[in-house]
Amino acid sequence: MYLCKLNKYVKMEHGIDTEIQFSGLKPGTYSYKYTLTDSFFSEYKNEKILGGEVYFDVKLEKKERLLLFFFSFSGKVKTECDRCLSEMEWPVEGEQTLCVKFSDEDQSDDEEIAILPENAYKIDLAQWMYEYVAVQMPIRCVHADNENGQSTCDPNMLNYLTENDSSESDEEATDPRWDILKQLKD
Repeated sequence: MYLCKLNKYVKMEHGIDTEIQFSGLKPGTYSYKYTLTDSFFSEYKNEKILGGEVYFDVKLEKKERLLLFFFSFSGKVKTECDRCLSEMEWPVEGEQTLCVKFSDEDQSDDEEIAILPENAYKIDLAQWMYEYVAVQMPIRCVHADNENGQSTCDPNMLNYLTENDSSESDEEATDPRWDILKQLKD
């Protein structure tokens, strides 16, 4: 699900110009290239994406009353490992299509169709590019295991987690309240 609303004309200060002025363009195909960096991702305050470097190739197919955007992207984002809490890089890549129609009524339930007002002359692609990257992130990010099947997470944190798990299981085994409840079950 994408969170974009085109009737919000908020200019982001992320250091790259993601606005495309389409009003002077003749019908045809146009290409754009963007590199999203840490300053771009910092504008969105997402605790899952801390930064990164993602390359976007955007093709615009302009028709008389329709804009078709074809997004292709790849790169890496910085995130926090959900197991050891250290920073890690996560690869992202994908392709998306966005259809932009013109109407003074905002009635599109389709996430791949956006509606611009009839008098619009430009569009800012930043929100869509951000969301296309954000939906590539898994719910849980952890360091990959090495070729021996061992975790590459921070060893100090793994030791700490292992110690706490074993002490909690010892407490559960000797808790007399559980022993009384187990006797009731028999």
